[in-house]
Amino acid sequence: MNNINGILLVIGAMAAFTLEDMFIKTLSEGLPVGQILILLGLGSGSVFAVLAKLQGHRIFAPRAWRRMPVLRALTEALAAVSFATSLALVDISVVAAVFQATPLVITMGAALFLGEQVGWRRWSAILVGFAGVLMIIRPGLSGFEPAALLVLVSVGAVAARDLLTRVMDSAVPSTVVSFQAFAAVIPAAALLLVLTPGEARALEGGETLMLLGGVLFGVLGYYGIVSAMRVGDASAVTPFRYTRLVFSLLAGVIMFNERPDAMTLAGAGLIIASGLYTFLRERRLARAVPAAA
Repeated sequence: MNNINGILLVIGAMAAFTLEDMFIKTLSEGLPVGQILILLGLGSGSVFAVLAKLQGHRIFAPRAWRRMPVLRALTEALAAVSFATSLALVDISVVAAVFQATPLVITMGAALFLGEQVGWRRWSAILVGFAGVLMIIRPGLSGFEPAALLVLVSVGAVAARDLLTRVMDSAVPSTVVSFQAFAAVIPAAALLLVLTPGEARALEGGETLMLLGGVLFGVLGYYGIVSAMRVGDASAVTPFRYTRLVFSLLAGVIMFNERPDAMTLAGAGLIIASGLYTFLRERRLARAVPAAA
């Protein structure tokens, strides 16, 4: 029952993140991405600051502002800026498909920087997954969109964030870590606003509701992921993160009239297949270690 609840929470979180992406993409048609991220950072950061206060956690406790938590927040800011910018410029289905390569980059980073053992099978799966990414982005071909490379920047930043999370002080509460992440987005988004075309302006009409929707579903997505990992086994719930691609494909078709071509779908299939293989391989090796001991 716990795993079923965890799976449902993950699926709900992926749906929430897709709705947040949809609001960001829609807002970017009339607002600078930097302004959108500043407002989202202020809104979501305030929510987590209140939650931290209610739970008796100090968001400015010295332990929470050592090197690792600060570096993690900076990688979160880079991920948010690059991801949101790519959403404004590229089809949501393409962004979501490339973003599914994140687990593969995390596995590669763990091998290169944390000394984790990765055998030839998982390295082969990583290469297959990257081949899928190339099929979607198509560098050098007529369908190539340079802005899609921003998704790869976001993938690298998210992978760095997760690797830093593994080595940072686990005593820092999740609400404080989440507050730091959104707080770091604000100055990064302000810099983006200064350096890119478009001027900030007052929200009009339904833009305020869309912004509130982005804050709401962003917070719900964060909460759902954290809760899922606490109530269910990671081995059971993690594969269901790939439902985000399904939701994004549906959002792209229904809301933005996107039509992913066969190569995009094939590349997405390769990324998901290699990611699932890598995950299952890691799970099998983790079970083998206690048995050998």
